[in-house]
Amino acid sequence: MLALAVTTHLWPRLGADEYGAGQLTKIRAQAVSGRSCRAVAERLGIPERLRTAAPPDYAGPAIEALVATERVLASAIEAAIGACYLHFGYELTAAAVVEAFAPEIEDALRRPADFKSALQEHLARRGELVVYTVVGEEGPPHERTFEVAATVRGAEIARGFGRSKKEAEQGAAESALEAFAAS
Repeated sequence: MLALAVTTHLWPRLGADEYGAGQLTKIRAQAVSGRSCRAVAERLGIPERLRTAAPPDYAGPAIEALVATERVLASAIEAAIGACYLHFGYELTAAAVVEAFAPEIEDALRRPADFKSALQEHLARRGELVVYTVVGEEGPPHERTFEVAATVRGAEIARGFGRSKKEAEQGAAESALEAFAAS
C-alpha cells in the first residue's frame, strides 16, 4: 500500500519520458525506505504510542531499544497504513500516506540518494570498479552501526557509516563522490 500510494503520486509528476520507470523506482524506493518510514513514524508519534501500549513487563530499556529501531518503526508505520487501508479504503489512505511522506518524497526528488549507482557510473567511465567491504560493526544486534570502506584497485577511496550495511555503503559512495568533485 505504501509503495503503491507513493508510485501513484509520483508517476504523473515525473512523466515517463523525462525520468523513465527506472528513475521512478529509485526515487520511490528512497521515499519509502526504512529511514523514511522511521522519520514518518517519529513525526506521527509512533514511538510514544508504542511505549504507552507496551505491557508493564516490557517497560524500560527493552522497550526503548525497540522503539529506537528503524525496522520496528518501519514495520509499525506499514502496519498502521495497512489498518487504515482496511478501515478507510484506498483513496483516503493513499492521500494520507502521500501527505505523511511529503517531506521524504520531496527530498527524494531534490536529492536522489543512489550514490552507489552514481559512483559506479563515474568509475565505469574510467574503466574502474568499486568494492565495498565492512570494516567495522558496533552495538547490539537491534542497534548495530556498520562502517564500510569503498576501494578501487585495492586502494581505499572513502568510508561510510550507517545503521545497515546498505546505508553504510551509500555513505561511502557519497563520500567518494564528494572527494572526486573536490579534486
